[in-house]
Amino acid sequence: MSLADLAADARIVWRMLLGQPGGASHAERLEGFYAAQAARYDAFRARLLHGRSDLIAALEIPPGARVVELGAGTGSNLDSLGAACRLDHLASVQLVDLCPSLLAVARQRARDLSNVEVIAADATTWQPTQPVDRVILSYSLTMMPDWQAVLANAQAMLAPGGRLGVVDFHLPGSGGRLANRFWKRWFGHDGVHLSAAHLPALNALFEATFIEERRAAIAYLPWLRVPYYLFVGRRHACIRAATD
Repeated sequence: MSLADLAADARIVWRMLLGQPGGASHAERLEGFYAAQAARYDAFRARLLHGRSDLIAALEIPPGARVVELGAGTGSNLDSLGAACRLDHLASVQLVDLCPSLLAVARQRARDLSNVEVIAADATTWQPTQPVDRVILSYSLTMMPDWQAVLANAQAMLAPGGRLGVVDFHLPGSGGRLANRFWKRWFGHDGVHLSAAHLPALNALFEATFIEERRAAIAYLPWLRVPYYLFVGRRHACIRAATD
């Protein structure tokens, strides 16, 4: 790693130590936190956000699928999508986020991809024009204050039998009270709100097809092992008929 890269990482670490700034809206808080990190965001987070390519592989995305990622950030998961199922074989990929600086990186990444759309919108309310086959939440659910509304919205946009995939940090039942309290305070400082309620909510809303709980090292702090999970669940075929 070059000195320039180390300096860029140091600026990100400093921003994280300062914590997420205040703001009148969630979008303003995100922009205040990520604007200075956007250019180096992907390189730094690659050593922190584990399991993303494994999640996309577990989603088993078929050719012709319509895919939505909520809280897509810089659109870095396009690389994993391309490796798993070839982007040009998908009907559409819609990347939804609220942070302007991260969306600017995503638009640059998707500039030559005619079937990829980058959308500035709220994940609790935005809906595609037609049902989709896969919804991805990659280290974004813990950053959304009304995460229950996000899951309900994701469920509503899925076609019957469609699948939701989530990878995120969490508070494992086996983690112990002190360890879970440490992680909750550690991440909460930067606007990442870990919860023991996410996995139970996902299991209640979707028919689980894949669940794993793991731990991974943190960049520059390899002696710490942060807990995270992968979840893939199928939308029950009867839900749309019952609510339409």
